[in-house]
Amino acid sequence: MPEHLLAATRDPGEARFEESLRPRRLNDYIGQEKVTANLAVFIAAALARAETLDHVLLFGPPGLGKTTLAHIIAAEMGVSIQITSGPVLERAGDLAAILTNLEAGSVLFVDEIHRLAPAVAEIFYPALEDFSLDLVVGSGPAARTMRLALPRFTLVGATTRAGLLPPPLRDRFGIVHRLDFYEAGALTSIVMRSAALLDADLGDGAAAEIARRSRGTPRIANRLLRRVRDFAHARNVPDVDLETARFGLERLEVDGFGLDELDRRLLVTLIEQYGGGPVGLKALAASLGEDQGTLEDIYEPYLLQTGFLQRTPRGRVVTEKAKRHLGYPASGVRNLFPEEA
Repeated sequence: MPEHLLAATRDPGEARFEESLRPRRLNDYIGQEKVTANLAVFIAAALARAETLDHVLLFGPPGLGKTTLAHIIAAEMGVSIQITSGPVLERAGDLAAILTNLEAGSVLFVDEIHRLAPAVAEIFYPALEDFSLDLVVGSGPAARTMRLALPRFTLVGATTRAGLLPPPLRDRFGIVHRLDFYEAGALTSIVMRSAALLDADLGDGAAAEIARRSRGTPRIANRLLRRVRDFAHARNVPDVDLETARFGLERLEVDGFGLDELDRRLLVTLIEQYGGGPVGLKALAASLGEDQGTLEDIYEPYLLQTGFLQRTPRGRVVTEKAKRHLGYPASGVRNLFPEEA
């Protein structure tokens, strides 16, 4: 089987860093308590019945731990895990090659599963429901269909856009969980745990400051921790205290709400070029020179969650809260839902 079909799509260095900090068992996983509590029940029941776990769909913004949970599910079940992603599986034969090489009971993790090609997604339907693979042998009038039995396995699918999954595929997941942004307390615990694993001396105040500016996302928290540690070394400071953390975060242009340069540019563009909105996503992306999917999947969810942005039928609207945060006078910004800001 070609190795590229089981390759991760993120930067290898970043992936190795995240791997070193990743919790291995459910008991070590911080946050998402409802999700982990339910998964613990489902895993224990499957093990007690000597069955494979039902197929699992995890969805939510990027960086919240979907990949980590897939690894934990495999570890808790005591089985191997194969990892691939939707964009990598370009042809039906790519998926067929992976499915036929799975071990009994193993976990197949498909990241960005909403980006599966329609022809590839159709291969999954009998594979997930009947654990079989329908193959077409021959061509023309002599073509015939052959059904190949597959070992029972667990598919763990991860997506930032569950609404783009074909309904027949979405309906075949027996366990569906949404991962939400993390509270500051949980993120502080994650930063402290990561600092200990990295042998970084981190004060409680510094950990809380990093957590507060991490957009509710563990991946960003760990990334900021690594950068703040670099600034501490550059300043020849043995301990990462609150002052050093603030210095590093300001150098990274991450403000007190966790907004970075593109967040602020998006909001300023809405205010200065479009009078606060509403404006369509396509026009906004063109003004910023950014991809629509990047804005919708990575930047918008946090801005919506924090009340800086509102999404309406007519387009995106900046809120009074965002205008105050950026230092603009409140007048002139149309806040369609003031109670939600």
